[in-house]
Amino acid sequence: MEPSQDPTAPLILTRLQNVSYLAELGTAILTELAAVASERTFVAGQAIFWEGEPVVGLYLVAEGIVKISRYSTEGREHILHLIHAGDTFNDVAALDGGPNPATASAYTNATIYLIPREDLRAIVNRHPDLAWALIESMARRARHLVNMVEDLSMRSVKGRLARLLLDQAVGNQSGAVPRLLTQEEMASRLGTVREMVGRALRSLAAEGIIEFDRHRIVILDAERLADIA
Repeated sequence: MEPSQDPTAPLILTRLQNVSYLAELGTAILTELAAVASERTFVAGQAIFWEGEPVVGLYLVAEGIVKISRYSTEGREHILHLIHAGDTFNDVAALDGGPNPATASAYTNATIYLIPREDLRAIVNRHPDLAWALIESMARRARHLVNMVEDLSMRSVKGRLARLLLDQAVGNQSGAVPRLLTQEEMASRLGTVREMVGRALRSLAAEGIIEFDRHRIVILDAERLADIA
């Protein structure tokens, strides 16, 4: 999609100030980033970029959710991250200049800002504090991937599903997963197949740990679910 011709710099600056690893940087650095950022909008399901394509730059989610995925040679999707408003993505390619390591698409309708790689590099050269902030972001991504590898290699599908349900229910006082992911989506998040997710869900329900309530999964026993996770 074509970027906006006249992005509103003050709004972009506010979005950048809400990024956790950029929040401590001075206004001068963030103002430079805002000056080179352009706004783009995507509808749910629309591709933002594809794995293997040349890098364009660093992306910031302003509104909505962005899905980061990789696909097997058979076409099976594995969801690596769901990026929410106030976070960035494609940090790896933006820093090393290599091709995009994964595919990004709009999980919901989304508004994002793009900071071109060459502009980012020029600003980093002028402001070493920005370089350190980006390194911290990369370290956080690496920690997430280490945990993902541990989950895939050491936890059962049921245990990974339990963790996903607990994570999805965080902040919901009713103890429910607010949006019932399809079993296909759960499988993509957990690195397994739909049939295994269905079996694990039925097992948790039979044990009285969860129940299905229309379009939600209600967690009946969070302590037991945490033990399984």
